[in-house]
Amino acid sequence: MKKKIKSILIALIIGMVAIVLFVPQVRMAANILYLNTIETTEFRVEETNLYMNGEINSKTPDQLRKVISENPQVETIVMLEVPGSLDDESNIPMARWVREKGLNTYLTKDSMVASGGTDLFLAGNKRTMEDGAKVGVHSWDDPLGKEAKDIPKNHPDHKEYIEYTKEMLGKDDFYWYTIYAAPANDIYWMKNEEILKYNMVTEPIVKKDQI
Repeated sequence: MKKKIKSILIALIIGMVAIVLFVPQVRMAANILYLNTIETTEFRVEETNLYMNGEINSKTPDQLRKVISENPQVETIVMLEVPGSLDDESNIPMARWVREKGLNTYLTKDSMVASGGTDLFLAGNKRTMEDGAKVGVHSWDDPLGKEAKDIPKNHPDHKEYIEYTKEMLGKDDFYWYTIYAAPANDIYWMKNEEILKYNMVTEPIVKKDQI
């Protein structure tokens, strides 16, 4: 009987490993769960600037609050390479906190932000970027792979993103633009004219000859 139970357990373990390895959605979910257990964001303080690098995850808000608490002179978050968020449920409240604290956001000519990183950039009280910075947007999808653009506009799944965009930019047109700009598995890199059109920056884009 014990041998039979052992054989069943081994078969279950092999089956679970096979699912994780060979079913893309499960493998991705497992990877995201793991990445949310470690610190994927790095912070470095230089005078009144806080340099931010890496993907946002569930640990990032506590990291950010701690570094700001220890360095109250910080005024601006300089976002270097922030390619997205592994946890929007952590990212959006953190972004609201950034706005409440009156912190600014800044992109250098070599910066790259996308997806949840772009959402965080919008939280800046003052939002400035140098010409050459890459700003990426795309749609989101649900656990079953359904794209945001295919969900009715009055569906409650849009509500949190609509409210956040209105809080940061005053209206929600930027949100609707993003979900049609590129599918969830791709990124659209915005042109400067588009960044200005949606009031993503509060200061003129710093041209290369001004840097």
